[in-house]
Amino acid sequence: MRPSMSVRALGGALLLAFVAQSAAPRALAALGADAASVQADGLHMKGQLRVSTSPSGYNVHEIELPSGTLVREYVSVENKVFAVSWRGPSMPDLRQTLGSYFAQYVAASAQPHAGHHHLDISEPGLVAHSSGNMRSHFGFAYVPELLPPGFSAADIS
Repeated sequence: MRPSMSVRALGGALLLAFVAQSAAPRALAALGADAASVQADGLHMKGQLRVSTSPSGYNVHEIELPSGTLVREYVSVENKVFAVSWRGPSMPDLRQTLGSYFAQYVAASAQPHAGHHHLDISEPGLVAHSSGNMRSHFGFAYVPELLPPGFSAADIS
């Protein structure tokens, strides 16, 4: 029995994404983890690191990767990365960026969804959106139970 083209295409896309993520350099602290390594990782990647504090008390760590991709990590007053976002010509290393949530992301992405350039995940413990085309990628992921009081997913940019 021959697999349908859509199943083969999805399998090929997932394999390509896995290889790309495996080959990508590590750059960031992981979603849900402590933010202690953000500065060291930014230096290692020769990325430009900027930190800003919101009126609500959480910090936004921005790292501009040499590729031009801007990654934002949202860090709570408890020093936990509760959300991440990315925008730019290349994808960041999602294995590193999503940390222990990466397996859940991969499993959800293997489920049927609309197109191979767009992914929406809304599961217990992880909400993620990823979209893009060649040299134009953007997305975000967050852990609902780690969001600070008064924080909305609309605040992720």
